[in-house]
Amino acid sequence: MAEYYWLLVSAALVFMMQAGFLCLESGRIRSKNSINVAAKNISDFIISTTLFWLFGFGVMFGDSVSGLFGVSDFFFDDQHTPWEVSFFIFQMMFCGTAATLTSGAVAERMTFIGYLAITVVLSAIIYPIVGHWAWSGVYPSEGPQGWLEALGFIDFAGSTVVHSVGGWVALAAIIIIGPRLGRFEEGIRLPPGNNLPLSALGTLLIWFGWIGFNGGSTLALNDDVPMIILNTFISAAWGALIAAGINYFRDGYIEVGFVLNGTIAGLVGITASCHVVSPGASVIIGAVSGVVVYYGSLLMERWRLDDALDVVPAHLFAGVWGTLSVALFGQTDRIDNGLGVLEQLGVQALGIVVIGFYCFVVGYTCMWLLNRFMPLRASKEQEEQGLNVAEHRATTELFDLLTSMQYQQNNADFSKPVPEEPFTEVGQIARKYNQVIDRVSTEIAQRDDALMRFQESEMRKSAILNSSMDCIVTINRFGSVMEFNPAAERTFGCLKKQVEGKSFIGLFIREEDRKKIFESLNSGFSTSNGLILNRRNPFRLQRSPNNDFPAEIAITKANADSSQESEFTLHIRDMTRHVKLQERLKFLAYSDPLTSLYNRTYLMDSLVSALLFATKQKTSVGLLFLDLDNFKIINDTLGHKAGDELLCEVARRLIGVSDEFDVIARWGGDEFVFMMTEGVTESRLAIRAQQILEAMRTPVHLNEQYFTIPTSIGVAHTGEDEQSLDADKLIQQADIAMYWAKEKGRDNAQFFTPEMSNIVAKKFGFEKEINEALALGQFSLVFQPKVLMEKNDILGLEALIRWNHPVKGLISPADFISIAEESNLIIKIDEWVIDQALQQLKAWRDQGLRIVPIAVNLSGRHLVSDSLVPYISQKLIAYGIDGCLLEIEITEGVLLQDIQRCIEVMAELKELDIRISVDDFGTGYSSLSYLKRLPLDILKIDQSFVEECDRHIEDAKICETIIHLARSLELVIVAEGVETAPQADMLKSLGCEIFQGYYFHRPMVSADIAKLLIADPVFG
Repeated sequence: MAEYYWLLVSAALVFMMQAGFLCLESGRIRSKNSINVAAKNISDFIISTTLFWLFGFGVMFGDSVSGLFGVSDFFFDDQHTPWEVSFFIFQMMFCGTAATLTSGAVAERMTFIGYLAITVVLSAIIYPIVGHWAWSGVYPSEGPQGWLEALGFIDFAGSTVVHSVGGWVALAAIIIIGPRLGRFEEGIRLPPGNNLPLSALGTLLIWFGWIGFNGGSTLALNDDVPMIILNTFISAAWGALIAAGINYFRDGYIEVGFVLNGTIAGLVGITASCHVVSPGASVIIGAVSGVVVYYGSLLMERWRLDDALDVVPAHLFAGVWGTLSVALFGQTDRIDNGLGVLEQLGVQALGIVVIGFYCFVVGYTCMWLLNRFMPLRASKEQEEQGLNVAEHRATTELFDLLTSMQYQQNNADFSKPVPEEPFTEVGQIARKYNQVIDRVSTEIAQRDDALMRFQESEMRKSAILNSSMDCIVTINRFGSVMEFNPAAERTFGCLKKQVEGKSFIGLFIREEDRKKIFESLNSGFSTSNGLILNRRNPFRLQRSPNNDFPAEIAITKANADSSQESEFTLHIRDMTRHVKLQERLKFLAYSDPLTSLYNRTYLMDSLVSALLFATKQKTSVGLLFLDLDNFKIINDTLGHKAGDELLCEVARRLIGVSDEFDVIARWGGDEFVFMMTEGVTESRLAIRAQQILEAMRTPVHLNEQYFTIPTSIGVAHTGEDEQSLDADKLIQQADIAMYWAKEKGRDNAQFFTPEMSNIVAKKFGFEKEINEALALGQFSLVFQPKVLMEKNDILGLEALIRWNHPVKGLISPADFISIAEESNLIIKIDEWVIDQALQQLKAWRDQGLRIVPIAVNLSGRHLVSDSLVPYISQKLIAYGIDGCLLEIEITEGVLLQDIQRCIEVMAELKELDIRISVDDFGTGYSSLSYLKRLPLDILKIDQSFVEECDRHIEDAKICETIIHLARSLELVIVAEGVETAPQADMLKSLGCEIFQGYYFHRPMVSADIAKLLIADPVFG
């Protein structure tokens, strides 16, 4: 589950890079083309996403054809697992990143339609093919790996597959389209951008998104992720530092563009090797990336290749360097592909050359053909006009200003001022220009007199008043309304003629505030009490009595006369929607949208505050960590809607047993946390836990059925000697106690004790040691014969695993099998046993010995998995062993998990001619009807009944019943654990013929078993 959570988080971070590239590119080019660049960025992501879903993913990760391209998983749909869907989303973000890079290189001169066509080419026939060559093996599919991946080519997160691919296509586009007008003309220097702070923000967003770009490429939140992120940040920092440093020492100043490009080059350079290099190596990789991007930019300029944003140096050149760095700096033990440094360097170089050749040739050819039928270069007039207007009919303030000025120049008409956009830099320029023109007109014609200027001033004032979206109200020194614009009429619900001359304070100030506002007015709004001049004053006004609203008031003095004639203009903004939006955002930030309980963020903030308060006041904080025991069953059976209704009902019941000081939060999924801060004692916590359990035991009605909600609760609290316990630790303790409650049978509450942590730590350590034991070959097999009546008549063997720990010595299977069964380790162990058993059969057969069937014990987790039957089939073929020589033993308890799935898997095993036996029969709770439905061959009487069958008539009767049951179902019966002659005689008298136990043979190593098989000719 955690694997695809991390993939989704990483995909979201990589998606953040799209916003970063949009900001970076929009800020680095001239403002007349900024809208065009933004439109290109979002459009290429839309197109690449669509094509990747249609067939790009299938070509890149589908079943491989000779390692060249994939042919499955087209039209990715809901038939895939959550992890596969998460992987698809993550890779879709990568495709979008590769497609985005070209826009920056050819900005300001390429047609929008032409650019979209190039995006289709890159997303459809370049990126998926290259990705298949290098990455197809990371996704489970049929066929061989991509041919480059099979050679050992490593490009962890895409220095070449993503960035160099985009760079090669960008280079081809630059060559086809040519430079911008005036780019390489003598004496002309194009501006570095219209909004460098926006570009810096974009770079930071890209840097932030790169956490998911590199960290997510592990495909799981594992121990490698922190080091990968550290290496990423170190390389980016050194890339920027070196690029800026070279720029400073060569040119005497620091150009912002080199800081931004150096950062990106460092990120690109480390991307291929961030998982196999040390932080020290990351410094070198990032530093060299900074050198590469700086001198690469100079080289592009020398070649007269116009790369508007230095995409080729930052992504192509740095990507090539980063891909070679895998071999130069990668730690061999972490790469672990059997190649030496020179061999790895050769493979990396081959991948760079082949991918570069393919991308450049295909990209150049397609663009050349497109250019023949659909010109990719904007016309000279369009480029001069700006692509915002030429391509999208999207004007800007500056463009409108220049248009108005051009009109005045062409028509010699200066009678109308150019438009002034208030409160903007362009508006200030327009205002200054108008002032200059007005001054010139005055000096030339002497036409404007004072009355005309006054009338024009009044007209402008009226235009501002009438068009303003904010309320503009002018009052005199007595508070009487003098001006009341249309926005004020709409906000307060009355006309100007209704309020003109009346008191603004009496009409629109709440009664409790009128005294202090009168005092503010009398002081000229200069005192600290009430409203203040030239400040944004948050305040509440009223439309009518008992109908008030939040507002923001800015007051300016309308004239400079004496206070006796003072006028004040009130700029009033209705903040109702803003306040509601803030409240909504606060709700979304701190509440769970489904249950309306607090969310994890709010709980953690509250818990930290509560712990600080408890430390100061010497009090305690208690946590109850709840998990619904049967939620998954209800969710899977009745659907997510019913599951949501259940979660809401749980929230209502928790609220019902809480008091005003408690904090209840939905931790995630079906987990809730209940925090108590008042009068916390163990007894109160126990009482509250019992109240919750009783509330949850009341049946809930869902889909016309009644269900109970058994709940496991873990309780933890701070004690007098634990005042310094932090929030994460307390949550962890409650979580551990909750899992302890589950192990105690569920539907109960358990208090945390230190021993629980020790057991959890011990279990974790045991899991780690089991993994190491599998890797280091510490496990071995012994075999216990099954005989027909007599000791020497061997019918088969049972494979038993043994662990010879180098420090702890022999460890009993009873100590480690149960731990392994709680995770996927048991599947690894089962597969190891199957492989070793079949390998031993092959060895005995090759020695010319008689071979008999070997039984292996199988866990329930492995039985119902999708990998069991394919694995066994593959191994039978690999060793050339008939299925009849393999027997699968399952315990009776396995049948309680998923009987239908058990039947399906057993049927598939029977098709391989494998026999199936039920071990420990008689100790479980499976229905006898299951035995009728299951394709079983053998029943094994549990040794607990065999042990005293010769002394107690009850055990003998049980054995006899099982024997008769097996015969009636036409099943073979085996008695296990036979240790004495009386036991054997009794079982023989009851009709049992096959035995297994110390009385006949103890478990033996393969060499001793070989001696028992040596007498007879080869069987089977």
